[in-house]
Amino acid sequence: MARAGFVAGRFGEFPARWQAGLQEQFARIPRSPFGPSEEELRANVAGEASANAALTIHDAELAELGELGTDHSDNEAPRDLTAAAFFDVDNTLVQGASIVHFARGLAARKYFKTSDLVDVAWKQVKFRVTGKENTSDMNSGREKALSFIAGRETAELAALGEEIYDEIIADKIWPGTRALAQMHLDAGQQVWLVTATPVELANVIAKRLGLTGALGTVAESVDGKFTGRLVGDILHGLGKAHAVRTLAIREGLNLKRCTAYSDSHNDVPMLSLVGTAVAINPDSDLREVAKNRGWEIRDFRTGRKAAKIGVPTALALGAAGGAVAAAVARHREH
Repeated sequence: MARAGFVAGRFGEFPARWQAGLQEQFARIPRSPFGPSEEELRANVAGEASANAALTIHDAELAELGELGTDHSDNEAPRDLTAAAFFDVDNTLVQGASIVHFARGLAARKYFKTSDLVDVAWKQVKFRVTGKENTSDMNSGREKALSFIAGRETAELAALGEEIYDEIIADKIWPGTRALAQMHLDAGQQVWLVTATPVELANVIAKRLGLTGALGTVAESVDGKFTGRLVGDILHGLGKAHAVRTLAIREGLNLKRCTAYSDSHNDVPMLSLVGTAVAINPDSDLREVAKNRGWEIRDFRTGRKAAKIGVPTALALGAAGGAVAAAVARHREH
């Protein structure tokens, strides 16, 4: 049962006032011209909700493994407790937009009209051509997606995600990016996806690839059903950075020892948080930022060898080897 003033959702309690509509709530907050903007407030709420959801799902999965008596200790690398890797999904790990791939699967199951799929695909084409995300397109897509899921069971979306991943997305994983993720896993590090895709669907991708979990957009749910509202906003830009920072605090990670990967200049806030930033299949703006800041660049789109700028990720992991042993020792002491 939820506390007074709170609502019990799938990912824990959230303030009941959020159900009144975030737009109205933000409008009533007295603002200093030097204080955070409405966009920043939404991003912070989205980031907090995403980290909370990701860790709740992860803890539930660990508990389930414990109940099943599953023990992978003999197969796992010694754990590096203070380092992790954060991967954007669309065009970084998955070829194209994961939400479009999921939409294709849903359209095939008659969950919405083909014309809606065409609209989503066209907006993605614009993004692929320009390399930039359009705010109005994002808002329009958000409204359509929320109207679709309103009243539906959260478990239904997750189950559909499992089916659609196997049918469509599994063949669209960039092998090069998958290898990078595995490199971090082999080093005993956590590996998290960070994406605007709904957390239920993002977690499907993470589970299928054997990753730690996923930070994604959180849609509000009560009693196992979606309300048709978001908690905060789509996880994007500043929201991603806040989610990563929040998760790092809760997991005891040292961000200077962490690595982040993305294809989009919109993720510069997240990339700037960590000690090692890597541009994967970068848009033109991110490529320029990466060159200016000495970030590594890898491009899996052309088949040519990636241009390596700055400290290669493999070397950075190697240099951290001594810290791994120390972390393992501390873990055993506790």
